[in-house]
Amino acid sequence: MKTDIEIAREIELDKIKDVAERIGIPRYEVQNYGRYMAKIPLKLINEEAIRRHHLILVTAITPTKAGIGKTTVSIGLSLGLNRLGKKAIVALREPSLGPCFGMKGGAAGGGYSQVLPMENINLHFTGDFHAITSAHNMIAALLDNYIYQNRNTGVGLKEVKWKRVLDVNDRNLRNIVSGLGGPGNGVPAETGFDITAASEIMAILCLATDLDDLRRRVGNILLGYTHEGKAFTVNDLGVAGAITVLLKDALLPNLVQTTEHTAAFVHGGPFANIAHGCNSVVATKMALTYGDYVITEAGFGADLGAEKFFNIKCRKAGLRPELTVIVATAQSLKLHGGVPEKDIKLPDTEGLRRGFANLDKHIANMKGFGQQIIVTFNRFAEDSDEEIALVAEHCKEQGVGFALNTVFAEGGAGGLELAKLLVDTIAQHPSAPLAFTYEDGDSVREKIRKVAAHIYGATSVVYTSAAEKQLKQIESLGLGHYPVCIAKTQYSFSADPKAYDALGGFEMKVRDVIINSGAEMIVVVMGDIMRMPGLPKDPQARHIDLVDGQVEGLS
Repeated sequence: MKTDIEIAREIELDKIKDVAERIGIPRYEVQNYGRYMAKIPLKLINEEAIRRHHLILVTAITPTKAGIGKTTVSIGLSLGLNRLGKKAIVALREPSLGPCFGMKGGAAGGGYSQVLPMENINLHFTGDFHAITSAHNMIAALLDNYIYQNRNTGVGLKEVKWKRVLDVNDRNLRNIVSGLGGPGNGVPAETGFDITAASEIMAILCLATDLDDLRRRVGNILLGYTHEGKAFTVNDLGVAGAITVLLKDALLPNLVQTTEHTAAFVHGGPFANIAHGCNSVVATKMALTYGDYVITEAGFGADLGAEKFFNIKCRKAGLRPELTVIVATAQSLKLHGGVPEKDIKLPDTEGLRRGFANLDKHIANMKGFGQQIIVTFNRFAEDSDEEIALVAEHCKEQGVGFALNTVFAEGGAGGLELAKLLVDTIAQHPSAPLAFTYEDGDSVREKIRKVAAHIYGATSVVYTSAAEKQLKQIESLGLGHYPVCIAKTQYSFSADPKAYDALGGFEMKVRDVIINSGAEMIVVVMGDIMRMPGLPKDPQARHIDLVDGQVEGLS
């Protein structure tokens, strides 16, 4: 089998203006970033068209460390729908340099189901991540300067909540001391770095509806507290306009193409284990403006990604998927059925059966949101027909649709079975109106309890003293109406990344609560999850190289 990058190089790309024109975007509106990538102006979003078109969410059961193939399946499903004669567009998140050079390599799909040009998308793309990093750190620099200039006036801040970000996995930067070297080099302070995907600026960009909304949200970012205990924001710093200037181009959705030359919007990149895990609202709405069927994904398993997609993104943007696709693999089912990780590629029907409990919990969660469901089995070369038949039979017993897909190996042809079932299901049994896990008026503590109990299966939630302090701060600021964004491990329903078979009856511990008043959500940090990941023993960067002018190792 050829590598992803070898397949991508064999495909002669269409000019991006041609791709845009085929879905109805006028050529003169396309803002080229080279020949094969472009940004599309927000004025083209049409709310009336959005209401007529079909939104489909792709999520998954709890993944393995190697992932589960949601992006590949999302792209392949859009290819299959186009082969059926449907006007389908996929809307995805942008890859982060951290995972690309750390654990994963590329993150633009795989095999014959990719978005292209994959090297550009996986690397600097149109510069959105760099703009977000620069905007975030510009606020930090301006805030440090404010503190420095007012260090002897009594006007400074009692407590600073704003850290810096970098799109690199760097554990050494999680906790640092800045401002060392004498009075001319700033005011010494304990601080640290998060990864750019966890930046509140990233969340704001992905939730903003236009430039005015972006500026409003940026201005509301909580930076710290004054000596009188009052909230200090970007508006108080007086730089919301300057930060918006840095982000004005990054807010525009990016248009690229798939391996079969169909349109794809790739925009925004928050992780689902430390942020809300969805691509931008404006990219989803742009895709819905021009596509009869729009396929989007939410990061990691349905517990992390889909929960936030519904409770945060759909709640705030007024979106309503007509169907949810849950991706499952034999390897992930075996892992969560108690099979040792080193053996999950080997035949083990009993381990596979035990893993159905994980699948069933995700199905129940999605039904709780009112979603009509299809389970798709993402086939790998070592999977047996017997294993596939077992999963198909189990889905039939559960009363949910089932479709095999081979999009990695066959592209759109491998997604036809799934595409046909999807079209028929939406026509005959679309999802019910969305039912959220909690109400806006619930307290933050109650929202956390409901998500922990109903989505994860926890019997209790406990809080550190730091988290308790933050909950009181939220109440005093009147921000309790915000949705909650759970930050926790993606490898288990619990907060323990090694508890693969945890299906309920456990306690969840809230370590910290972070106020994102610009993104208008409360980030709830559980367990030992880090908002700045570290690198593995053998980082993917060791295998990335430039050979004869060609990038190698991104897949």
